[in-house]
Amino acid sequence: MAELREGESLVDLQRNGLVIIQDRSRFCFGIDAVLLSGFAEVRKGETVLDLGTGTGILPLLLSAKTEAGKLIGLEIQPESAEMAGRSVALNGLSDRIEIVNGDLKEAVTLFGRGTVDVVVSNPPYMTGGHGLLNPSDAKAIARHEIACTFSDVARAAAAVLRPGGRFYLVHRPFRLPELMTTLSGAGLEPKQMRLVYPTAEKEPELVLLGCVKGGKPRMKVEKPLILKNESGDYTKEVRENYGF
Repeated sequence: MAELREGESLVDLQRNGLVIIQDRSRFCFGIDAVLLSGFAEVRKGETVLDLGTGTGILPLLLSAKTEAGKLIGLEIQPESAEMAGRSVALNGLSDRIEIVNGDLKEAVTLFGRGTVDVVVSNPPYMTGGHGLLNPSDAKAIARHEIACTFSDVARAAAAVLRPGGRFYLVHRPFRLPELMTTLSGAGLEPKQMRLVYPTAEKEPELVLLGCVKGGKPRMKVEKPLILKNESGDYTKEVRENYGF
C-alpha cells in the first residue's frame, strides 16, 4: 500500500482495481465526475485533456473505461496536482496519464494549439467567491469561479482542440442559457445534452453536455438519467453503466 499522509485515505474506484488518494479536508470527487467519465466518448489512441483535474479522478476513470492513448490532467492547485500524481503512480499508469500543475488559462501555451482530440471538464459550478470566508480554500476554488470562469474554460478547450475535436462537461442546469451562449461563442457547438435527475420526481440537478469544435448547429437531447429509484437505490442504468 502507498504511504499515505495525515488525513488521506484510499478510495476504491470499482474499475480495474483502481484506487485514488483523497483527503476530506480538500475537495473530493463526486458522482458528477463519474457520470462525465461515462458520457464522454473517447476513441482508441486519442489524446484527452482534463481541465481542472483536481485529484485526477477523470483521467483515472477514463484510463479504465476507454482506449485513450494519452490522458493529461491540468490542475492549478499544487497540492491537488501532487496528490493526483501520486495516485497515477500508485496505479502504475504513469505511461498513460500525465498530471500538470498549471493554469488552464495557459493551456494553449502548455500543450499547443489544436493538439488535443478530446477535452473534458468538471468546472466550478458557482459564480465568483462572494461571501466565502476563505476564497483561497481548496474546496472553495473547486466549487466557485475563483481561479477561472466558465468562459476561461471554454476558451481553453477551444484553443487546444483540433478542428472537429470534442468537449464534454458536466454543470448545473440553472446556468444552461449562459453555458450554451459561451460555448457557441468560443466555437464549441453543443451537440449532445443529457439532464441528470436525483429521482424521477425531482428537478434535474446536473446537465451533461457534449460539443464539437466547429460543429454545425444541431443538438440531440438524450433521455433523462435518473440516479435513484423510489427505494433510494441507484437505478439499473447507473449501476451497470457507471459502476455503482
